[in-house]
Amino acid sequence: MQNLPKFKNQNLFRQAFIHRSYLNESKELVESNERLEFLGDSILSFVVSEHVYKTYPDFDEGILTNLRSLVVNTKSLAKTAKKLNFGEHLLLSKGEEDSKGRENESILANTFEAVLGALYHDQGIDAVREFLYAVLIPSIEEYVKKKVFKDPKSLLQEYEQARKQSSPVYKVTNEEGPAHAKKFTIGVFVEGKLVGEGVGRSKQEAEEKAAEQALSLLNKPKSEPETDR
Repeated sequence: MQNLPKFKNQNLFRQAFIHRSYLNESKELVESNERLEFLGDSILSFVVSEHVYKTYPDFDEGILTNLRSLVVNTKSLAKTAKKLNFGEHLLLSKGEEDSKGRENESILANTFEAVLGALYHDQGIDAVREFLYAVLIPSIEEYVKKKVFKDPKSLLQEYEQARKQSSPVYKVTNEEGPAHAKKFTIGVFVEGKLVGEGVGRSKQEAEEKAAEQALSLLNKPKSEPETDR
């Protein structure tokens, strides 16, 4: 298991794990990790883009974009955050705690980006690059070896285009929960017909799950019709 990066400024480290829900119940004058998340998101995209650009000179822009998407999406970042036990460090409201916020993919992925932003503030881009090469970048090579270059939404888009159907349209069909713990249900429609549905704590997560379900159903072999005896 990889270790968390060592911070010089422990206040920055702590801030990276402060979820906005914590501010509602805390008497401390603290800032949530959202601004750090904003910064970390851009840094993450840059480092991963830089890596795939230099490492795979024969890949065109489309494949490079899909590779990056596979690595920086919510599921991938949350998986890495879980390996690093980020959930143990999170500062959450009681409500978020009770709703299993420490295991929430969206919260963990956002926290991962916040940690990158904090690490950049603390030690600069080289420290961020070193950390990402230790915990996240190696997964890119696995995708390349398996020739898995595309995320579910891209695959569904190509599937429908090959069938000369219209492009998939994603719509929120249900939204519930307080602002800090939203849960979205999103349906993916082709020519007005619902072909898949997904639930997630972010719209991106729900859309990916909807696309996954659609691909699973569309590629599922149809049972043979019964013949009259």
